Amino acid sequence: MSIELGHFALILACAIATVSALAGLLLWRSGQRLAQVLAQASILQFVLVAVAFLAVVQAFVTSDFSLKLAVDNSHSLKPLIFKISGVWGNHEGSLLLWILILVLFGALVAVFGRRLPADLLNLVLGAQSLLVAAFGGFTLFTSNPFARMSPPPLEGSDLNPILQDIGLAIHPPLLYAGYVGFSICFSFAMAALISGRIDQAWARWVRPWTMLSWIFLTLGIAMGSYWAYYELGWGGWWFWDPVENASFMPWLAGTALLHSALVMEKRNALKIWTIFLSIITFSLSLLGTFLVRSGILTSVHTFASDPTRGLVILTILAVLIGGAFLLFALRASSLRQGGLFAPISREGALILNNLFLATAVGAVLVGTLYPLLLDALAGTTISVGAPFFNLTFGALMAPLLLVLPFGPLLPWKRADLVAAGQRLAGAAGLAVFLTILVSALGGISISLAPLGLLLGFWVTFGAFAELIERGRIGRIPVGESFRRLVGLPRTIWSTALGHMGLGLTVLGIVSVTAWETELVTTLNPGETAELSGYTLAFDSFEQVPGPNYMADTGHFTVTAPGGGAKTLEAERRTYVASGMPTTEAAIETYGLSQFYLQLGEPLDDTHVVRIWYKPYILLIWLGALVMAGAGVLSLTDRRLRVGAPQRAAKPALEPAE
Repeated sequence: MSIELGHFALILACAIATVSALAGLLLWRSGQRLAQVLAQASILQFVLVAVAFLAVVQAFVTSDFSLKLAVDNSHSLKPLIFKISGVWGNHEGSLLLWILILVLFGALVAVFGRRLPADLLNLVLGAQSLLVAAFGGFTLFTSNPFARMSPPPLEGSDLNPILQDIGLAIHPPLLYAGYVGFSICFSFAMAALISGRIDQAWARWVRPWTMLSWIFLTLGIAMGSYWAYYELGWGGWWFWDPVENASFMPWLAGTALLHSALVMEKRNALKIWTIFLSIITFSLSLLGTFLVRSGILTSVHTFASDPTRGLVILTILAVLIGGAFLLFALRASSLRQGGLFAPISREGALILNNLFLATAVGAVLVGTLYPLLLDALAGTTISVGAPFFNLTFGALMAPLLLVLPFGPLLPWKRADLVAAGQRLAGAAGLAVFLTILVSALGGISISLAPLGLLLGFWVTFGAFAELIERGRIGRIPVGESFRRLVGLPRTIWSTALGHMGLGLTVLGIVSVTAWETELVTTLNPGETAELSGYTLAFDSFEQVPGPNYMADTGHFTVTAPGGGAKTLEAERRTYVASGMPTTEAAIETYGLSQFYLQLGEPLDDTHVVRIWYKPYILLIWLGALVMAGAGVLSLTDRRLRVGAPQRAAKPALEPAE
């Protein structure tokens, strides 16, 4: 009965979304009364979709194999966490999660946007409901997660073993929250174009939603990268897979949107560009949805292989995004330009930032879609791999990283570049010194590694130049500098931390790329191997049963160069239901570096062992966490709370006469 209840709840939510979309987009001038109705309808949509989602979760948890989705993607022997995460480890369930997050963001706007002008709120909720109706209808008519199977089998087919990992329980929800969160920016852009309300207040309303979505997408990409690193057993953290690119492009566009919205909020400039970025960022999110579910890609990330579904998604994408760009083309010419500014200014630096980010999006988009288009139109199969992306993306990011520390030090409207450079002299000197030192210790060779290190250190240290300047550190007593720093707006701290996080990620990428070592060998129990001063001893080998798999487990001991031994366990698992094998790598962390071990397939009477030493690789994900934390800190700034009431100052008491 719960399955039918969930099915009915989803149908009802889609019906309410359809009516809300028509009312919000056609009757948006109706004022506050309609805004209240649409807000209640948005909250009701969330409640109904949550009921539908929980009905599917219950079927997976209780191993109700009358539900076809559970039969295809679950097994009674699976651990509970993987039963739950299996709900979104497939096409139908992941779409239902997508819709759940979509209505959640709509409900959040309804709750926290009550101080928005009624006409703008009507349009935003109407546009958001239109998206719910489109994706809800697609789910009900082409990807029904509530389909029954009669008679029900005794056991399910199990989930893809590669996806039976804690990373799957975390990565897709975070990624979808980032993807879907940008739908709010899209809805605000549509509302602005229809109503003509495009001003500094609009940018102030949009920026927190952009930041929230960007935070989730940052964490989702970082979690996905680390999951692929430790679960797939290949030792890499980024492959430039088309589906990886599909998540990276909205992140780049969203980063540009954050900076563009800042210029619009502070200087009432870049209106047309900010609206365009709001549309293109969500468009790239929808493109990722199409790539994952169209069947044109073969990847561990993809869920569906039905071209019919892909065609329907492509139609939805064309209607929604095509309509948005058509509206943009009709209305953009009527938008007023904002304030003027000199090329050397903070506005100019942010425009340069946007230029490089937008070009990077274009480069990744071409490298991702060109092979697919060539195959579809000419039947020619080519591969665009890491060398292309590393060269083009690296060439675009290097100058961006070079100018990044200057931005926060430049005042609005007009600035002195020489003065900003003088404030960064200390950061530049420290970056050069550490680059020479690290390059000498790591072994100097003819490569771009020293340049990459220099840029990473430059961005990391340059991020705090504004804090040093505002705190007047070294020029006034320490206590007064501390009080100045504590009193700074949180957005200034978040900017510094965000840029520092980017610098840390760059340092991690350069270090592991330049100085990673690898050894592939065969070992038997009792034998040893050495790599980068680490000694690996193969202690024993055994077969260990798991809850729903059998594992060939190798026990190893690794001894660090400075002494100290640690035990490692690497496995090759074979799952009972599907018979599919997976690799469970053994990873030992030494500071910010890692020793990585993979147990390969048996070769005759020996075991193939592949080991890596990855110096400072954790800086990659530490930097991402710092960037996400900086975004959270920015959201706590009271100035970003839309409609936050200001406390009136208490009138001074007049002295009694």
